[in-house]
Amino acid sequence: MACHGSEGKSTSPIYPNLAGQQEVYLVQALQEYKSGGRSGGQAEIMKAYVVGLSDDDINNLAAYYSGQK
Repeated sequence: MACHGSEGKSTSPIYPNLAGQQEVYLVQALQEYKSGGRSGGQAEIMKAYVVGLSDDDINNLAAYYSGQK
């Protein structure tokens, strides 16, 4: 929430907005961060946030942010 905002609207131009992103994309991105499949940029920071998330957690986050306007 500190970077992407509680409603998925970025707090800084260096972070992407999550609100309204496609759910499938968000699930894939979070899974790739968790597995280490994404590198560069803020990947290591994101991995630290998502490593403890279950698949249900990831699906729920993706559903929430994709539903935001």
